[in-house]
This record gives sequence, C-alpha cells and structure tokens, in this order.
Amino acid sequence: MDVKSAFLNRFIEKEVYVRQPPSFESAKFPDRIKQGPEATFVHQAKYTRDILKKFDMGDSKPMTTPMSTNTALDADEDGEVVDQKEFRGIIGSLLYQTATRPDIQFAVCLCAHYQASPRTSHHQAVKRIFRYLKFTPELGLWYSSEGSQMLHADCRIDRKSTSGTCQLLGTFLVSWSSRKQTSVSLSTTEAEYIATASCCSQLLWMKATLSDFGLRFGRISLLVDSTSAISVAKNPILHSRAKHIHVRFHFLRDHYEKGDIDLVYVVTQNQLADIFTKPLEFNAFVRLRGELGLLQVEGVDNALIKGEIESQWIGLIALLV
Repeated sequence: MDVKSAFLNRFIEKEVYVRQPPSFESAKFPDRIKQGPEATFVHQAKYTRDILKKFDMGDSKPMTTPMSTNTALDADEDGEVVDQKEFRGIIGSLLYQTATRPDIQFAVCLCAHYQASPRTSHHQAVKRIFRYLKFTPELGLWYSSEGSQMLHADCRIDRKSTSGTCQLLGTFLVSWSSRKQTSVSLSTTEAEYIATASCCSQLLWMKATLSDFGLRFGRISLLVDSTSAISVAKNPILHSRAKHIHVRFHFLRDHYEKGDIDLVYVVTQNQLADIFTKPLEFNAFVRLRGELGLLQVEGVDNALIKGEIESQWIGLIALLV
C-alpha cells in the first residue's frame, strides 16, 4: 500500500508505525551538528563508532587513508566468495556515512560496484575504509558564517571514466559525487566532456534552487583540468574527436555561450575533485580533504558552540539560505 498517497487523498483505517532513523532517537546525543553564531559543524562521530562496533572493527588497526594507491579492484572471479548479505550491509552503512564524509566517497562507491558477487579482495577493501574511519572518527564538515557566496564547481575524470565533481558555495562544500560513467567513451576528451556536462547540470540546478532563497548568481565558474574538454565546449565547429558525442551533452556548450557558466582551466594538483576519482597518497589526500572543509571535531573552538539541534541537515540548509 502506498501509505503516503493514501494519507494525502483519503482516510486510512490501518495503523501506521513510524520509526526515526539511526542517530536521531534521543537528544542525549547532540553530536551530529554543533551550531553557533559563527559556524556550523556537521559530523557523525557516534554513528562512526557504532558501525565500527557493529562490524567488529572497533579494535582494528587505524589507517591514514581509505584506500591504498596500489589498490586495483576488479571482479576477481577467481577469488573466494564472501557473505553477500553482510557485504551489502557494510556498503549501506558506509554510504550513509558519506553524507558528511566526502573523503570516503570514492572508496565506498568503488567497493559498491561489487555487491552482486563480493570476493575477499572487496571485503579487504571495505575493511580498509573502516580502519581509516577508526583513525578519523570525529572528522566533519565545517561551515563558517564568514566567506563569500560565490557558487562554483570542480570537475575531474580519471582514466577509467570515473567522474568526480564537487560544488561549493564560497569555500564551503555543499554537493559532491563520484560515479562511473554509464556510456562508453571513445576517447578521454569525450569522457571529460561528458563529466563536465554532468557537473554543469548540477550547477544549474543549484543556481535555480538558490534563486528561490534570494541568492542571485551571474556567470558560474566551472573548474576543469582538461584543456581538450574546454576546447570542445568553446568551439562550435564539429571535429573528428567530438562529432560523435551525443547531442544531449552539448547543452554544456549552449550554457557557456549564454553566459551561465565559465569554463576555467585548473592544474590537476589544484583540482579538488581529484579526491573523488582515485586513491591518493597521504599528503595529497590530507591537503584536498582540508580544502574541502573537513576538520577534526577537536579543532572546533568550543566558545563558538552555543547549542545543539537534532536535525542532521538543517545546518546545511541554513547555510544555503
């Protein structure tokens, strides 16, 4: 029965039971959002400890990154099969964690590809993520009241066509993604162009949403580390490496010509979205993580924290409005 539709359109005679999601049950655990007059800090420290305990990783050895740079996950058809139900439970718990932990987004999404037939190598990969969470249980997103309201985005793609994007309001991260492209690309230029178009669509949606709250934006900067993708978007002439690209992706060029977005080249070393496309070595990982606004809860000035609220998202919404 569609309870939502029935409730909206007619009286229902059956009892409907509602249960609050994890970490929302009690006001005794005000560790999801710390909100003060000068900043908002969003984290899931208690949830992190809970899932570590749930999957027997509470006493595991901490690791400094969620995935080794030497990791090369594949279907591993010759590997030993592990419990599919348990593996899916782990992935589900970690995906919930990514709501406030963009630093594990790539690793979790990569492991999620193998839920249909998980092997020992995949299980070892998710255990590595748990060990990283053990090392950084109180890491969270920091939103200061100070800063500009400039909307911009970063877009990156790796050699295996994994698109990584992040959208920022000023210096504050508000949206991010790491996903495998659904279409097969014949060249890196095509893959990069498709990823940039996907990021552009998210930017335009955010621009329209924020306009409802009175925030107006002119030309939005989209930072891309691919000169070839920028050239295709700016050049209306079809050439051999772009003539086969589906017309639906050319709306990127259309919005560039209209002045809605500005395609800006950024060197790969300064590309924030790099963290969403591949495993990084420790120094680069920590640098990008910090630039995205992820900080340890111990680093928050307690003088700023005047009260706690229950909702895990209201602080982010308050930032947007």
